[in-house]
Amino acid sequence: MTKSMTGFGLSKSISKQSDAYVEIKGVNHKFLDISLKSNDLNNELEEYIRNSVSKKIVRGRVEIKVKFNAESKISYSINSNLLKKFEKSLRKHIKFSDALQFRDIKDVPGIFNSEVVYKVNYNLIKKVFNKAMDEFVQSRIEEGIKIKKVILKKVKRIELINSKISNINNKNFKKRTELYKEKVMLITSSIDESRMEQEVAVLALKHDVREEIDRINFHTDLLKKELEKKACSGKKIDFILQELFREANTLSVKLDDPHLKNHALDVKLLIEEMREQAQNVE
Repeated sequence: MTKSMTGFGLSKSISKQSDAYVEIKGVNHKFLDISLKSNDLNNELEEYIRNSVSKKIVRGRVEIKVKFNAESKISYSINSNLLKKFEKSLRKHIKFSDALQFRDIKDVPGIFNSEVVYKVNYNLIKKVFNKAMDEFVQSRIEEGIKIKKVILKKVKRIELINSKISNINNKNFKKRTELYKEKVMLITSSIDESRMEQEVAVLALKHDVREEIDRINFHTDLLKKELEKKACSGKKIDFILQELFREANTLSVKLDDPHLKNHALDVKLLIEEMREQAQNVE
């Protein structure tokens, strides 16, 4: 299956107790690069997210944003020991017979303590993340299907052009051989005929591109097989296209017919267009 490295996934949950928001974006990269941004995640949840991405994504830069609001509770406590010390010190230095009132101690530092406790719903965050991740993976698959169609369309055009070049080249090879024979015969009539056949064949083979045509067909078949694989590799596709371009370049150099040379240039252009598409394959 051909998967794109670009994709997008979004999920959120809003309730009275807590909110969660997860956004995932994917862009091209040579390797797997995970960028995680959040207001506050514990180590266990961060490791869960990174492991989940690593299991489903092979290549590309994955940017993950996690935002959440946790339920908060305020707890109050009184420092009894400090209160006793304060009361003892107060009665020691000041004539104070009445019982201490709240107004007497409310501003004394350290006696009254308040603490805000945040209760984070990590299960909710995991649920929202998994939903966003599923959407992200699906978007990469859908984009990969589009890329596959574009590449296969260009492969088909290359095969058609290659077939035209092959047919015309075979005819030209025979014509060129006969032409060389005639030229040699005009120059001399005393040359050994078998030797002449050899020399003519050598001259004709300089412009014979049957080997390059066969190699181009081999690489296009290999490319189609790779695109149909369940675990399609963008790196391997890029390598095949490099080899394909090398053969197309040799083909262009060896051809002397202007019409055929234009066909070869069209093949090179199609390969370059495919390489641009392949840069986005996982």
